[in-house]
Amino acid sequence: MALLTLNFESQYLSGGTQISVILPDKQRSLTPEQFYRSDKKYKVLWLLHGTFGDHTDWIRRTKIELYASKKNLVVVMPSALNSNYSNWPDTMMGYNMYDYVIKELMPLIYGWFPVSDKREDNFIAGLSMGGRGTIKFAVNFPELFAAAAVLSAAPIDFSTLRHGHESPIHDLDNPRMKTTIANAGGLEAYLNSEENVWAIIDRMAGTGRLPRLLFATGEEDEIVYQNYLTFQEHCREIGLEAEWFHLPGYKHEWAFWDIAIEYALDFFGLEDDGGNPF
Repeated sequence: MALLTLNFESQYLSGGTQISVILPDKQRSLTPEQFYRSDKKYKVLWLLHGTFGDHTDWIRRTKIELYASKKNLVVVMPSALNSNYSNWPDTMMGYNMYDYVIKELMPLIYGWFPVSDKREDNFIAGLSMGGRGTIKFAVNFPELFAAAAVLSAAPIDFSTLRHGHESPIHDLDNPRMKTTIANAGGLEAYLNSEENVWAIIDRMAGTGRLPRLLFATGEEDEIVYQNYLTFQEHCREIGLEAEWFHLPGYKHEWAFWDIAIEYALDFFGLEDDGGNPF
């Protein structure tokens, strides 16, 4: 595969940013002229990192390049700081990651790279914070993605949020939650925003508009597994079909995410389609 790091100034992030892009191999049976001038448009995976990560995480810690090579797949990996893939208009000079992905990164990739913008050729996945970003983009922009893989993350019922909750994810006093809610303009605004994925899914279940959804986690993941089971039961209650993938012995860790992203590529329906074996 070809691996590209692109540095550029972002309008929505108010400064320089970086992305990594995996591009398909030239098959050795083709001449450079045949391959590079073919005008072929490739399928693309938008792949999101977790908290404390950046655009290099998936490259350094998994075999995503090998998996993408087998599928002739373009993979786009942005840097998102610890933004939760949300807009932070009052941070520094403005750091609007939610708008950036949809309104800037996707047009950039479609305009500069041999990538298809058709819904059926676009997929999104991410781990932990990136999993929360994945499901947020998938349900708020279902027309853009054929399928989504949410790894080690699950929507939560915002009605369970309270002060002093034993789970940090549900605790209104948790520093990250407090900052996120304040950024949204207060609790009521947060509940009625694009962040309330649970409520959005409730409204959209049965409409046929949602992308195909995969949720995956390790069974020893103390951060996510119980929320995963709770949301799985809720999906049964509202009649939302999804794929569920969980493995014993795995925690919130890269060993699981490497397995899960390979599983996700198969879930997306991507067939082995070239790539040089060595």
